[in-house]
Amino acid sequence: MSDRENIQQVANRLRGLRDALELTTAQVAEATGIDEQTYLNYESGNFDIPISFVQNLAQRYGVQVPELLFGSSPRMRSYYVTRHGTGARVERSKAYSYESLAEGFADRIMHPFMVTLDPANNPTARPNTHAGQEFNYVVSGRIEFHIGKRTIIMNPGDSIIFNAKMPHYMQALDEKPVQFLAIIAQ
Repeated sequence: MSDRENIQQVANRLRGLRDALELTTAQVAEATGIDEQTYLNYESGNFDIPISFVQNLAQRYGVQVPELLFGSSPRMRSYYVTRHGTGARVERSKAYSYESLAEGFADRIMHPFMVTLDPANNPTARPNTHAGQEFNYVVSGRIEFHIGKRTIIMNPGDSIIFNAKMPHYMQALDEKPVQFLAIIAQ
């Protein structure tokens, strides 16, 4: 499935949730803290949908993130095993590929993802913010991590935890893909 098809499926689920809740686009935009045109862009499927927006929307309306990203409802409550390379994948944009590492675990308070950042498709990264805390652990490659006004070079084995309300973004270094574990907690 292509990046655009993945984004379109998430957009369809956003629209379906809004329709099921009988909300206007203006109401959803206001509730999630974005302008209505930005929300309309997300719902159109023609624009990248930030994972932080999906988490905010899910929390606001009481749905699970995997339901919006992957179209499935988590069911496990005691434990859930994700075997190497088998997590549900979503291509949020051409630059970022996310593999959910806990898709089937219900009511979780953290969202672990294995993220691959492709430098060829991330020429102009934009700062992102979202509620909660985020932990990132670099598995392979080198990354330039921007948080607030700071820039931190991170190598394999390096990690960072931070207040995700601070503007942050990443750039892959050395023109090579970077893989990192991202855990986002509400």
